[in-house]
This record gives sequence, C-alpha cells and structure tokens, in this order.
Amino acid sequence: MRFAKSQTGALALLLGTTLAVGISGPALASASRTAGHPPATCPAGTLDGTGLRAAIADLPTTEATSAQVRLTTPAGCWTGANGVGDLRTGSPVPPDARFRIGSVTKVFTATVVLQLAAERRVDLDAPVRRYLPGLLTADYDRLTVRQLLNHTSGLPSPKQPDDIEWAIDHRYDHWTQERIVREALRNEPVFTPPGSKQQYTNMGYIVAGMLIEKVTGHPYAREMQDRIFGPLGLRDTSVPGNDPTIRGPHAHGYQTVSRNGQTELVDVTNWNQSITPAAGDIISTLVDLDRFGAALFGGRLLPAAQLDEMFTVPQVDDLDGKPAVYSVGLTAFRLSENEVIWVKSGSRYGYSSAIAASRDGSFRAAFSITSTDAKGDEQTGVSGAIIGAALALR
Repeated sequence: MRFAKSQTGALALLLGTTLAVGISGPALASASRTAGHPPATCPAGTLDGTGLRAAIADLPTTEATSAQVRLTTPAGCWTGANGVGDLRTGSPVPPDARFRIGSVTKVFTATVVLQLAAERRVDLDAPVRRYLPGLLTADYDRLTVRQLLNHTSGLPSPKQPDDIEWAIDHRYDHWTQERIVREALRNEPVFTPPGSKQQYTNMGYIVAGMLIEKVTGHPYAREMQDRIFGPLGLRDTSVPGNDPTIRGPHAHGYQTVSRNGQTELVDVTNWNQSITPAAGDIISTLVDLDRFGAALFGGRLLPAAQLDEMFTVPQVDDLDGKPAVYSVGLTAFRLSENEVIWVKSGSRYGYSSAIAASRDGSFRAAFSITSTDAKGDEQTGVSGAIIGAALALR
C-alpha cells in the first residue's frame, strides 16, 4: 500500500475517512482471536473477486509493471496476479512470487520484541541502555524499548543524498547496524524528550533488531526463523542479509529514471538491503504474509497483554500537531466510529506492499505491486483501486 512519506494521508484521502485518534487496545470492541491456518490457494468461487480483478487488469502501466493480491473475509478468500514479471522476456508473474516487503518487516520485529517481553527478558518500559549500553548518546538515556517500537524515540536517521542515481550506484553497499546508528547520531534528535512526539522512522526498529540480538545472543535472522518463520511454516520468507538477490520465483522490480531528457526503467530487483536491518529487509509472499497475519491477529504468536500493545496508539501528537496513528508495529485507520483497520505498508525500490486486517483478523488483505517509483511521494493508482475493491468486500 503506497502511502505518502508520512504513511498516513494518502489512505485517508483515498477512502474519505478520518484517521484514528487516541485508539487503545482495551477501548476497541471485538477482541476475539481466530486462529485458523489459511490455505495456500483460495477455492474457486469462495469470494467474488470482480472488483479486485478489475483493479489490476490494465497492468503493466507506466506506474506499475505487476501486482499480486490476496483477500480473506468471513465469506471466503480471493487471490490473483497480473502484469509482467520480467520486461525483458515478457514472462508473467510467477505463481507464489516472492517480493521485498519493506517496512512490513517492522511487524515481524515488533512481534519478536513483544515475545521477549512476554518471556520477561525485556521490559518495554526499561531504558534501551539497559540492554545496549554505550550504543546511544546521553540524549537518549531515558529512551525506552516501547518508544523504539511506537515511533516516539526522536532518533534521527543517517543523511544520504536525495538522488535516485546515487541510490542506484550504491545499491550494493554493505552497511553494519553500528555504522547506521553511528551516522544517524551525528544529527540532532528529531525531538526531545523521547516519548513526547511521534515521527515514523526506521531507526527505532534498527535498534530493536540489535536489542533482539543482544538479549537472545543470536542473529536477528535466526530469531525470526525460530520464532516465526519455522513455527508458522513460512517457507518462502527470509532475511536476506547482504544477499542482494531475491531467491526463488519473483517478479522483477523497476525504477523510473530520467536520463538525458528521456525516461527509462532500470531493473532494481537486486539490491543489498543492509541499510534497513529489522526495519525493511524481509522477503516474503502473499500466502506467507497471510499466514503470519492470521496467526498474529489470532493470538497464536503473542499473549493477550502483549498483543494489545499492537493496538495501542500513544497519546501524543506528531511533528505537525496531529494525533499519533502508529502503534507498536502497526498503523490505525478508523473507517467509522466503530470500525478500525490495522495496516502496515512498506516499500523498497521496485516493490510496494502492504498488509491490513480487522482487529479480530476475520478480514485480512495483502498485496505487492512492482511500482516504478516505489519510494516516491505519491501512491499508485493501482494501489488505490486495490484498497477500494478490498474494503468493499469486508
């Protein structure tokens, strides 16, 4: 789901809805937990996919070369794909194609930190320095683990050139977590004190990934495998580390670039994702994301107290003075007075994706679009059409 950089305004404009304000877990109705294991394929005729099929019918276009969609409702499920998987050969999107999920990674990271909290190995209200002494500067002595996860840390990001050509030229660069944090902390805090404002950022989750490794004594990728991928049978989901490729069947991702007065598409499928560890680096599929969402919202990955953290938005404002919308790992969107959809979108060059679900998990959506400007300010028309068609079937 391609939002503007704030990841809030575009969906609200598309749906003509009001952003969720002051939402907390206990205040929400419908806390039931459905724990079904979604099927790999949707039986024909279980859900009318006419609207979804129309949403992706015209691909490829100048803004997207392909799309995959999966929707589950109490009435059934629908999955489909369209477009070109490889512009060079004209081949279609492979079945069960893998893709970069971008910031949807944060939901996985938040889940593992909350598992550690349930095991009493991490205190969400403890300062980060208890677990990672010496990593952060004195500005962040009171920064808590919870504030890392709900985007109220005030941590700055490393500064890089805002230039697509520079990004493409450096797409194989290797970054360590320590280097990312070191370069980020050369900049002033976004706000002080921690916990007083909200701004969406990767940095809290990069540090959270380091915390997972410190507390468990294991690499982040191993904890993901042992705690989530393996138990749920997510065989097509992985943490790529420094491997720039997408292993297994996948659609190629492309980026629009202007060169010498002409626009061309550059294949950006291969890209080292070490710049966004634990915040945006995971590779997955629609089926695996749906299984993860069903297990998470169904209460199979977290006890009730920790799961409620994912449905609790801090009572602070963002930098523009608007009420916060981000919880631990998710984003809250109010569709009506009594209905909230919980969303996480993500983008890496060449790929835009999202998951969304109702609080009880009975409505779940996941999609991936190979957007030709996935990191741009505006969402694609195809993502808006998918969102509208999906919500019409909820």
